[in-house]
Amino acid sequence: MLAQQKAAQVRLMGFDVDGVLTDGSLLFGPQGEELKVFHTLDGHGLKMLQEAGIVVAVISGRGSRGLELRAASLGIQYLYQNVHDKTAALAELLDKLGIPAEHAGYMGDDVVDLPILRRCGFTASPADGHPLVHRHVDYVSTRSGGRGAAREVCDFILSAQGKLDAMHAVYLG
Repeated sequence: MLAQQKAAQVRLMGFDVDGVLTDGSLLFGPQGEELKVFHTLDGHGLKMLQEAGIVVAVISGRGSRGLELRAASLGIQYLYQNVHDKTAALAELLDKLGIPAEHAGYMGDDVVDLPILRRCGFTASPADGHPLVHRHVDYVSTRSGGRGAAREVCDFILSAQGKLDAMHAVYLG
């Protein structure tokens, strides 16, 4: 099945954080707090998915207060941090929402994401993701993690579902 056909089926889209919603850099403040830099293009894409009726989840192996604040500002209800088994977290969420795995998508960048990626119907990775991950996903963005890669995937999904043009029309007057 083609990537576009798979994206057309997405009802829940999950995202990794480090290397996907951020550029993967780990920054620490003077008190040892972890700082993250997010791109506004990505944030708007996540909001557009939600406006289109697609559930957005963030499932990350790491956690930070900055991520909690970013997820809250975007209205993301399903935030899973410090997750060692992303596949189990996804399975729990799919069961809770009654969504089959073939209608779920995930965007990851590194080999630790392969188990969850292999469970989803639609998969994606940023341009700078690991080469092994690229070989096992449906869509590789032209943009890097933390630099609009997630937005590109959001637009791809919305386009595949025939919703993107109408969403853009609002801004064109």
